[in-house]
Amino acid sequence: MDRRQFLKASSIGLAASAINPLSGFSADSKEKRIYNAVKWTMIKGDMPVLEKFQMTKDAGFDGMSLMGHDWVTVKEVLKAQDKTGLPVHNVNDAYHWKVRLSDPDPSVRKKAKQDMQDTMKFANDVGADSILLVVGKVTDPVNESHDQVWERSTEAITDSLPLASRLGVRILFENVGNDFCYKPDLWNKYIDQFESPWVGAFYDIGNHHSRGGAAEWLRATGHRIVKLDVKGHSTERQKNCDLFDGNVPWDKVREEIQRINFTGWATAEVSGGGLERLTQVVERMNRALGIG
Repeated sequence: MDRRQFLKASSIGLAASAINPLSGFSADSKEKRIYNAVKWTMIKGDMPVLEKFQMTKDAGFDGMSLMGHDWVTVKEVLKAQDKTGLPVHNVNDAYHWKVRLSDPDPSVRKKAKQDMQDTMKFANDVGADSILLVVGKVTDPVNESHDQVWERSTEAITDSLPLASRLGVRILFENVGNDFCYKPDLWNKYIDQFESPWVGAFYDIGNHHSRGGAAEWLRATGHRIVKLDVKGHSTERQKNCDLFDGNVPWDKVREEIQRINFTGWATAEVSGGGLERLTQVVERMNRALGIG
C-alpha cells in the first residue's frame, strides 16, 4: 500500500467511525492524542512548497492544512510529503467568503458549489480527509437572510454528500463572523439535519470565545466537533489574537476537550512567520491544549 492509499484508508476509517468521529485514529491503540498542524497562510516567505513543508516539520508541527484547490499543485504537495513525511490533514475552501453558497445570485451559488467540490477533490488528491467550509453569510434580511443562508447552503451541501462519501473527504463547517447560527442549539440543529457522517464541525476556539465562551460552545457542540482551529481572543479588545494574549480560559478549554473525548487535528491560526515564530506557536499551542 503506497502513501496515498494509506492516508485515504485512514481517512475512510475515521469517517466510518461516525456518528462518533472522535473515538481515535486507531481502533487497535488505546492512545488518544491531539495532533498539531499549521495553516498554510502562516508560513511566511517566498519559497518553494517543499521548503515550507520542511520548515513546518522543523518547527515541530505534526501536519499541514492547505488553502484552496488552486494555490499549489498536487504534484508539488505530493513531492513535499514524500520528502518530509509531513501529512496534509485538511484543505480550506479559499473562496467561501466572497463566492458564497448563500449568495442571492444563483450563478454565484453555482460557482461556490463548484469551488467546494473542487476543494474536496484536491483534498482527496493530496491525502487530506476534510475540507473547511464557511456555509454562507447573513448580509441583509431580504436577499441573504438567516433562513436563506440555511436553505441555500443546505441544498448545495446535500447535493455534494455523495461526492464526499466517494472521496472519503468530510465537509467540516466553521461558524465564524457570519451572523449565522449564533446559538449552539441552532448550530447543532443545522449540522444534525444532514444525518450524515460526512459533515461535522471545525470548531474555532477564538471565534467561539467571542460568541459566548469557548468552553461553553465546546460543551454544547460536543461530539459534532471533528477538528479544531486554535487562536486566542480578547473580549475586551473584541478581536482574535495570539494564544495566551487574550482571555480564553485555556484550563476550562482543556477540561471540555477531555470531557468530549476529543482526539485528532488542531490547526494553529495566529500570526505566522519564519522558523523561530512557528516554533514559538508550537510551544504555545501544545501548552494551551495540553499536548505532550
